[in-house]
Amino acid sequence: SQQDLAAMVSGRKGPERVLDFLLRIGPYGDNFGLKPDGLSLEKLEASPHGMDLGPLESWIARALANPDRKIHLFPEPVRSALAEIKNPPKPAEDRPFLLIGRRHLRTNNSWMHNIASLSRNNPCTLHVNPHDAEALGLAEKDTAAIKSSAGSIFAPVEITDRVMPGVLSLPHGWGHDMEGVKMRVARKNPGVNTNRIVPADTDPLSATAVLNGVAVAVSKN
Repeated sequence: SQQDLAAMVSGRKGPERVLDFLLRIGPYGDNFGLKPDGLSLEKLEASPHGMDLGPLESWIARALANPDRKIHLFPEPVRSALAEIKNPPKPAEDRPFLLIGRRHLRTNNSWMHNIASLSRNNPCTLHVNPHDAEALGLAEKDTAAIKSSAGSIFAPVEITDRVMPGVLSLPHGWGHDMEGVKMRVARKNPGVNTNRIVPADTDPLSATAVLNGVAVAVSKN
């Protein structure tokens, strides 16, 4: 039973017990006594200079799922995607800018947002190229409205040449004023959640959410 297996796991701390469990059910493990010569954490700790598990065995034949049992280095979906990159669609007239994300080194995603000494300034700003800022009539620290097909958000402007003309950038990990947020310090400096204006699109190759290259319009609020 599960209780019996838990009682057989060794280790002084939780991570050690997890490691012992994984070793014992792995390809070299003792399978909780069914393979007496197999590995366990106790046996590994008794060999501080390492253990010889024999020559490596190739797993590639078992890992390949393609019907022809070959590695496809340049499959058709990738070829088609590259062809589209060479001929990208023109920006929509009502949403001529592309919004990308960024990670701020001082906040490390959102890890530091609830620490008062590290949250004195608000780095959740919209990066705008100087050329675009002049054309849009935006000045430093103005509030900009960013609108996509999914919705609108508002963020303070930071004019910088670190983004190219036609591209805007907002950091991810913000939006601490939303319902359910319980971080007291972070709520005082919430920023905006850029995911609120990201359409529900997925990348066909990776099947992950498309979070960059979102077509948006921007204006002074």
